[in-house]
Amino acid sequence: MHCPFCRNPDTKVIDSRSTDDGAAIRRRRSCPECGKRFTTQENVLLMVAKRSGVTEPFSREKIIAGVRRACQGRPVDEDALAKLGQRVEESIRATGVAEISSHEIGLAILGPLGDLDEVAYLRFASVYRGFESLDDFAREIEALRKGGSPGEPASPR
Repeated sequence: MHCPFCRNPDTKVIDSRSTDDGAAIRRRRSCPECGKRFTTQENVLLMVAKRSGVTEPFSREKIIAGVRRACQGRPVDEDALAKLGQRVEESIRATGVAEISSHEIGLAILGPLGDLDEVAYLRFASVYRGFESLDDFAREIEALRKGGSPGEPASPR
């Protein structure tokens, strides 16, 4: 890390702290050359591999936006959506991988969404899993009634 004041290529880390729920590390540094101190923030970059093969940085806001659409007209407030987004991000980061598929993200959303609102869960699952008939909905509803965990796939056809 170069000192921003004198451009010395060697700096010393004085203190490190985790911030943003572990998604970033804040480091306090000192330059042995000029004696000045400065702070850096290192962000852990999580990449998402989409079905098309394209990769893009993970975005909690995209998770919340997708779930918000599924919750439209339901009694779900913004605070609950924010908590769900944080819960999903934490579970994904806990896997310890640098790149995750969009499919895995969808699976990570289904469980917390089922706990939040069953109707929103069915809406999201119908799009995510590509329900094509009423039978698909009926199987998923039956799995929910039997106490199956939301997020587990309905029985095979």
